[in-house]
Amino acid sequence: MRVLGVDPGLTRCGVGVVDGAVGKPLRMIGAGVVRTPAEAAIDARLLGIEQGIEEWLDRHRPDCVAVERVFSQHNVSTVMGTAQASAVAIVCAARRGLPVTLHTPSEVKAAVTGSGRADKAQIGAMVTRILRLDGPPKPADAADAVALAICHIWRGGASDRLAAAVAAARTPTARLPRGTRR
Repeated sequence: MRVLGVDPGLTRCGVGVVDGAVGKPLRMIGAGVVRTPAEAAIDARLLGIEQGIEEWLDRHRPDCVAVERVFSQHNVSTVMGTAQASAVAIVCAARRGLPVTLHTPSEVKAAVTGSGRADKAQIGAMVTRILRLDGPPKPADAADAVALAICHIWRGGASDRLAAAVAAARTPTARLPRGTRR
């Protein structure tokens, strides 16, 4: 499975692509950031993010997209910009029919480091170790996006199977004649 991880942000939107499967070695395909100038108008910034994500989708052809779930912060303008960048990533994936999964920051940290309270340095160190890199992807936004992709490979498949099992359990089945076993 090839996953594009997106760590949304208006100034630096982290992107990272990882190939792999549960129980098999993972391989980083690419990592970077889509940048927009802080002084630019919001419409131009969102357009720049959209164009950057589209370029990553064109270049790397992921099977799915994992986006960091926006969580409440004290600074409303920061959370709004993050939410807007997140929405752009989701729309880019939806336009191509790619499945999108949202992962919380603590879920990503726990998947990659074992602790939902890990800091950026710990995330970078574990991404480096998991992918057998010489050093963490730079800047930290790129490492966070790679961590999102790793989290999705390790947890997303299981979540998808659980959701399918729940859906199947809710689907009515044909009644069997009395005394017949399944």
